[in-house]
Amino acid sequence: MKFFYSALPLLSFVTLLCDCSSSSTIAGRGGTQIINVSAYDPKEKQRSGRAYSATDVRALRENGAVALIARCGKGGDIDDKCDQFLASADRAGMMLGAYYRTIHIMDPVMQADQFVNRMHTLSRERVWNRREFLLCADFDADSSTSHMIRFLDRVKQRTGVDCVVYLENSLDLRMTLSSASEETKNRLRRCPYWVALYSNDSGAAGPYPAPRTPTGLAKQYNVWNNWQIWQYGGVEWSNGRSQPKVYPGFPRYFGNMDRPIERNLFRGSPQELSQLWSRHSLKW
Repeated sequence: MKFFYSALPLLSFVTLLCDCSSSSTIAGRGGTQIINVSAYDPKEKQRSGRAYSATDVRALRENGAVALIARCGKGGDIDDKCDQFLASADRAGMMLGAYYRTIHIMDPVMQADQFVNRMHTLSRERVWNRREFLLCADFDADSSTSHMIRFLDRVKQRTGVDCVVYLENSLDLRMTLSSASEETKNRLRRCPYWVALYSNDSGAAGPYPAPRTPTGLAKQYNVWNNWQIWQYGGVEWSNGRSQPKVYPGFPRYFGNMDRPIERNLFRGSPQELSQLWSRHSLKW
C-alpha cells in the first residue's frame, strides 16, 4: 500500500485521499495550501532555498500558500510572534487565522477569554487589509468533551463564531469522541474538522487500526462526516534538529523553502475555502 500511494502522481494522490469525485476540487498541483506557525517558527535552515521570517512571509505566499494560521497562545501564555506573523501575512495578501492550544488542566473558559481578548486587541492594533481572523481551537490529547464544549461555547458566546477544531491523531481523543453523546457530537459538528495525519501506517491500537487516510481518521472519531483541513506536514524535534514529518507522497519541504514548515491542504476549491473562512472568522 505504501508503494501504491507513493507511486501516484501528486494530483491523483490528493484526489484519492480527498474522496473527491473529480479533480476540480483540487486547486493546482499541490491543492489549496495553508501554513500554520507559532513562536517556534521559522525552524532552522536545512538546505538551499528561500527563507521567511515572522515579519516577511512573502516566500510562503509565492510558493502557493493562500492562508496562514498563527498560534495565539497556549494554556494561559500568549504567543509573542502571532501579531508579527498575521501582519506580514496580511501584507502578502494571505487569508488570516489564529489558533489557541488549550491545556486540559486549565479552565477552558479562562483560556477562551484569553484567546478572544487577544484577537480583539490585534484587530484594533493596526489597519488590516483583511478584516477577519479565522478562529481555531487546538485541544490537547487529554481533553474531555466537557472541556472542549466549554471552550467552544465561550468563544461562540463572545464572538458569534464556531471555531475550527484541530485534533491530532490521538487514541485517547478517538476513544473519547467516538463514545460521546449525540448532543456533544452535534455541537462539535458545527465546527469544521482540522485533521492532523502524517503517516498512512501509524496510530494502530486496540480496536482502532491505522487510519491510513484523513478520511479514515475522521471515521474513527465518529463525529464528522469528513475533514475540511488536513495537516499533512508537521515537524518534530529529534537528534538536535527539526525533522519534517510528511505524509507519504508529498515532498519533505514546501516548494523551494529552505527549512521544514507545517502545512495543510483544504478539502475543496479556493472559493470554498474563502466561504468557510468567512463563516468561522471574527470580523470587525
